[in-house]
Parts: sequence; C-alpha cells; structure tokens
Amino acid sequence: MTAQVTVGLDGSDESLAAARWAATQAVLREVPLRLVHVEEWPNTPEVPLAFARTLDERAERLMRDELEQARKDHPDLEVVTEHARGRAAEELTAAANEADLTVLGSRGLGGVRGFIVGSVSLAVAGAARQPVVLVRARDERAGTGGGIVVGVDIHHPCEALLAFSFSESARKGAPLRFLHGWTLPPSYGYAAVVDPGIGKELGSHFLGELDDLLDPWRKRYPGVEVAAESLVGTPAYQLVEASQTAQLVIVGRLSRKIPLGPHLGHVAHAVIHHSPAPVAVVPLT
Repeated sequence: MTAQVTVGLDGSDESLAAARWAATQAVLREVPLRLVHVEEWPNTPEVPLAFARTLDERAERLMRDELEQARKDHPDLEVVTEHARGRAAEELTAAANEADLTVLGSRGLGGVRGFIVGSVSLAVAGAARQPVVLVRARDERAGTGGGIVVGVDIHHPCEALLAFSFSESARKGAPLRFLHGWTLPPSYGYAAVVDPGIGKELGSHFLGELDDLLDPWRKRYPGVEVAAESLVGTPAYQLVEASQTAQLVIVGRLSRKIPLGPHLGHVAHAVIHHSPAPVAVVPLT
C-alpha cells in the first residue's frame, strides 16, 4: 500500500467534486494525490477509430485540467496522474487497494467513457480493502461545517471503523457523533406498549455498550469531541436523517461471501443513495 489519496475521474460533475474533495484530504494527510482515469476495454460496441481518438483527447484534457486545478488550489500538493485500460470496477478496486483512501463520484452520469456510474462506484466501495469515499456533486443541503456522523453496529467488530473515524476527526478538527439505531425485537410484542420503560431500559443498555466501545478511543484521542447516541429506529433512517447536516458520514462494511455484485449491506446502500454529504465506506474484516 502507498501513502496517497486516489480519485477516479470521468469528467462528470460528481467525479470533479470528488477530485476537489480528495485534494483537500491529501493535503490533510500530507500525502500525494493520484488522479486515475480508466478507459473501458474492450469497447462494446466497437468504437470507430475517429471517435476513439476524440475520447482519448478528452481524457487527456480532463486529466490535464484537474492536475492544474489541484496544483492551483494546493500549490504544495504532489499530484500524479495515471491512465488505465480495462474493466472500470476492477481497475479502480485495484487502485483503491494500493491507497490510504480512494474517492469516487457518486451517481455520476458519465463523461469520458462514463466509468463512474453508480454500479461501478458501489462495486469498488463493496470490494476494496481500504476505505472508499463516495462524493456527490455539490448539494446545497450538505453541511460544510457540520460534524462527522458514524453508524455503529455494536453487535459486530468495528475497530477499523472507530480507528478511521477518530483519525478523520483529529485531522479535520470536527466533532464525532456516533449513532446506534435499534428497534424492539418482535418477541417483545405488546409488552413495550404496556410498559414503555422496557424501551428506555434497552436504549440505556445499548448506549452503555456503545460507550464501552468508545472509551479506549476517547482516551487515545483526548482532543476529539465525541457524542454517542442510541436511537429507536432503523439504522439506515437515523443515519440518513443525521447526514443532512453532516460534513461526512462513515459506515462500516462487513465482508460477504457472495460471488457477484457489490458487497454492501442495506444500511450502506441507503446512506450512499440518500446522504447529501460524502459517505465513507470502511471495510471491517
């Protein structure tokens, strides 16, 4: 693995927003920024030679413009470019495995060859061994000065998620808000209606478990402002609601042994599709 921030470019508004966001992250980490463009190969259907040349020229211009923009915005930032040929998801996943952090456009419409479409971004986020951040084009609902929201499932290992969250908070000087969403098990039936205290008792229990997970990290990062909440409701709903004023949302991703498709759970899917803020997906195992 190389100490760098990698960003995929296709010329869509989403990928350009990702490039700007990635450049800032590279500066915060004091590592180089790597701009990657993937030419889908083989082409299907067959692309006429003249059109292929036009695509190559557009790709060159795109990379040159973004290289100049990054250097203009961050004069001391080291920026490198890379052109690749192959299947976009495979090439970007391989690039992501070599980087500290990879940033992709979310819901890109496709520019030069259109490789950063939703399916590709989701595939990379679901397969990469390193964290991947998905960034939308500028959304006025996204909070620029808000804190970092982290979804935590206290029933699964989450050390990688906590490590990433606290280090991001320390770099950005942003407060952390950890959320654990829960619902009463069906076995409780009407007991919760008869005795509302049951819900409060469970909520307090879950919050205690969450605090136990966070205590070692609070001690390791004493300067980080941390809030923990155990909220009634599905985790996806709670995170999407919290994302409206966040500057970053962080979710974990468990490894799933399925042969095809993105290895993302429903919570990550919901947050990626509905959060106006960038969403970081952190592999947990």
